[in-house]
Amino acid sequence: MKKLIAAVAIAALAVSAGVAQAKEWTTIRFGVDASYPPFESKGQDGKLKGFDIDLGNEICARVKAKCVWVENDFDGMIPALKAKKFDGVLSSMSMTPQREEQIAFTKKLFNTPTALVAKTGSGLLPTAESLKGKTVGVEQGTIQETYAKTHWASKGVTVTPYQNQDQVYQDLISGRLDAALQDKVQAEIGFLKTPRGTSFQIVGKDLDDPKILGEGAGIGLRKEDKDLKEKLDKAIHEIRKDGTYQKIANKYFDFDVYGK
Repeated sequence: MKKLIAAVAIAALAVSAGVAQAKEWTTIRFGVDASYPPFESKGQDGKLKGFDIDLGNEICARVKAKCVWVENDFDGMIPALKAKKFDGVLSSMSMTPQREEQIAFTKKLFNTPTALVAKTGSGLLPTAESLKGKTVGVEQGTIQETYAKTHWASKGVTVTPYQNQDQVYQDLISGRLDAALQDKVQAEIGFLKTPRGTSFQIVGKDLDDPKILGEGAGIGLRKEDKDLKEKLDKAIHEIRKDGTYQKIANKYFDFDVYGK
């Protein structure tokens, strides 16, 4: 009898453990670094806004979940995701082979190039030869930091990481940086088209290195959360198919941000 009771108890525990592991996903927490307009930033009212924020809220609505946004420095996104501080990273995170070794990604959300910003008339180009002896600012943990350190740092270029993109621009404006490397669309809309960016411009061509720069941004997820990935992928497919994606994109861009 004791053996039978023990067996029943073990079976009950196994069932309850299975139930505990089957998440309903009625709330989805997204990690975000709100220093990257027009993708994610804070309005004067302190509320989060931007293309990624609108996409995330629409995706949550499609899966009938409450969206909760958790602010986090970009370079700490993957460790925080793994530590379950939030359920996904929705913060212009490019899908690269290096990141895919650690986490999973949803379907693509958009694909934008990387470009260098410098003072108008500086004559600088996004090459190691042109930037030798110069200082380039990047946001910590980004593909731009990886690119600059991989291709430029060993060739006489000082690559300086910052906690967020706002700090990069502050030092670019003050003259402590000669150039800044970041997402091209973010630079154009979030900096160059604002009063503080009037003395600066994109210099040279867009950079091309799929291995480091990836081929588009997606939502970063823990590899074990396959059920959540399935739900989010379905929602992304739906908003692309029914035109909702384009309506949201039109609020921010006058070009095809989804890319090829």
